[in-house]
Amino acid sequence: MTAITENIGLDITTDRDALKRRLRAVERKRRIRALALVTPLFLFILLSFVIPILSLLRNAVYDPSIHNLMPNTVAALAQWDGKEVPDEAAFAALAADLAAAQKDKTIALIGKRLNYEISAIRSKILVSGRKAAQLTQGPYKEAMIGIDKIWGERDTWAVLKRSTSRVTSFYVLDALDLGQDADGNLVSTPEERAIYITLYLRTLNISLTVTVATLLLGFPLAYLLANLPTRTSNLLMILVLLPFWTSLLVRTTAWFVLLQDNGSINDVLQALHLTNEPLPLIFSRFGTVVAMTHIQLPFTLLPIYSVMKTISPSYVRAARSLGAGPFHAFWKIYFPLTVPGIAAGCLLTFILCLGYYITPALVGGPQDQMVSGIIDRAMNSENNWGKASALGAILLAATLVLYFVYNRLVGIDKIRFG
Repeated sequence: MTAITENIGLDITTDRDALKRRLRAVERKRRIRALALVTPLFLFILLSFVIPILSLLRNAVYDPSIHNLMPNTVAALAQWDGKEVPDEAAFAALAADLAAAQKDKTIALIGKRLNYEISAIRSKILVSGRKAAQLTQGPYKEAMIGIDKIWGERDTWAVLKRSTSRVTSFYVLDALDLGQDADGNLVSTPEERAIYITLYLRTLNISLTVTVATLLLGFPLAYLLANLPTRTSNLLMILVLLPFWTSLLVRTTAWFVLLQDNGSINDVLQALHLTNEPLPLIFSRFGTVVAMTHIQLPFTLLPIYSVMKTISPSYVRAARSLGAGPFHAFWKIYFPLTVPGIAAGCLLTFILCLGYYITPALVGGPQDQMVSGIIDRAMNSENNWGKASALGAILLAATLVLYFVYNRLVGIDKIRFG
């Protein structure tokens, strides 16, 4: 009897182990199948999103141009204390590097990089390269200072030494209206050149204005759509979604036509004798905000509408039956339930507005250009990828901070109203 019981127990244990192995095999196949399904999406995100962002962050702090083009100067300045103009060996290394760059036709690259930090030095670098190629013997210090007095200034050598490092903080500091003096201390950019902080504030101001405008227009419309009969609300929703079916450039161009001095809006205002002359609607902050609000309205409205559709009308009816007035019931019961949708819609609109370029460029004036316009100019006009990457990195950091704040707010709302 004991032997039979032991055999039965052994069989049960064996079957249980076999079942566990089969379950693990099935689970492993399921995971492999799921991984195979998401791999194309993962690769797409990696190639189109993650790698470009990493490249952007890298270009903001990495610039090996001077290190690669002036190896002798890099070695000569490694032990320079920065207190006085360097010795003869450093000038000899400088002359050799400029002469080699002149021969290799890379002297313009050196001038372009140093010109970012020292205004108008590019032409002096080109002249120094041509004349350094003609030097056959020292003393090089006296010869180089004779070519241009800028080589006798400590500030020039301080900038040159900072530029010899592959990793640089120049682009990020410059994008924050900061710089470094000859001793390496942080200093503010001169007022006539300090434009970026103003640019960030302008971008935030326009983005916030558009976000508030879309909220004021979108919340009542979302409430109307959520409470109308399905047939009527679907028809109105089609009208709301029409901007999604039209190119951004076409919509912006349409506003460009409408806002002109002889456009439809000014014609109507003058025909109604509301104005005696055309209003300056185009190339102004007003035109920029109006066009961006029209484009961004669906992005704010749809998240709010989706949340409102899930709110049961019985909540407000219960509040009214307990003696609350219409406004009190709406404000204390209905509105708090819509906060997650408001937060999602406003965050989405605000973040998208931060990166606007086409609309401010077409309908805005010089005082309405945003960060994206400066990034475009840095890449296409100045060919300064370090500056463009630094501006983009700061904009990305601001977006991440906003997303963190949004998560905190939504978490609080879920605890309070969820």
